[in-house]
Amino acid sequence: MAVHQSGEEASPVVCDISRVAGSGQELGRRRAPLPVQAGARHAGTAGLWTWGATDVENPGGETGGTMSVIATLRSSRAAAAGQLALAPLNSRSLRDQAYALLKDAIANTDIYSERQPLRLDERELVKALGVSRTPVREALSILEQEGFVRTVPRRGIFIVRKSKREIIEMIQVWAALESMSARLATLHAPDAELGKLRHLFDSFQNSPPSEHIGEYSDANIAFHQMIIRLGGSRLIEEATKNLFLHVRAIRRATISQNNRAARSIIEHLKIIEALERRDTELAERLTRQHTLDLAAHVDRYCDFLD
Repeated sequence: MAVHQSGEEASPVVCDISRVAGSGQELGRRRAPLPVQAGARHAGTAGLWTWGATDVENPGGETGGTMSVIATLRSSRAAAAGQLALAPLNSRSLRDQAYALLKDAIANTDIYSERQPLRLDERELVKALGVSRTPVREALSILEQEGFVRTVPRRGIFIVRKSKREIIEMIQVWAALESMSARLATLHAPDAELGKLRHLFDSFQNSPPSEHIGEYSDANIAFHQMIIRLGGSRLIEEATKNLFLHVRAIRRATISQNNRAARSIIEHLKIIEALERRDTELAERLTRQHTLDLAAHVDRYCDFLD
């Protein structure tokens, strides 16, 4: 039995990586998804858990532009349930590579859809990455210091989920940082880069987001990533890196609730118009309020986080 952050006991979901697809691939090439079996007692228990891969070290997507952000998000979302995208590491720092790949996978895991704790199987991680235990343990140690995983004595290593209060506070911090990025974008971002924001929503001009909720969720996340990047502040980008995992997960979990997608696209287009007009005060205010509305939604409707 594993212990919830709230103190309640529950059977953990065990993530077992049984094989590596595409052995010998170099880091950075597209990685084939791996099956991950989820079970409370052993890897053979029926059930699946969803994993994927994206660039959490560069959430703003400085290279590749708008379409690469969307393509990465869609590629991650398209992976079948119960798959973790990893590949053997090359000769570059094994610890750093293991850290990056594990953080990628955790960032794309729907960590808030289940109440059960999610346990990582160290032996299967070692097997999947094709390295010894040392770099994997070092990578997990860094992730624990950053608050992404936690070690429970005699239980194992678990992916950390935040409480509702912690999530709300993270969203509030994100609102402050993203709204400042919007302000800076009106002052410094090139017109061509601002124009890319509008194209994120081209697919939803003739049909409502609710009919393409997965694709809209990707566009929604890319939109907020791009505003951070367009602000041009490296300090803000650094400050939002570790917030990104949890804020992104909550955006995914809530976008289909209470007609949020329909309201969201209207608010996005108003923000884009303010940015394109270089209306600094309005862009900052609309961006901040848009994200604070998410915090209010979580406070009112997301009791499953407690």
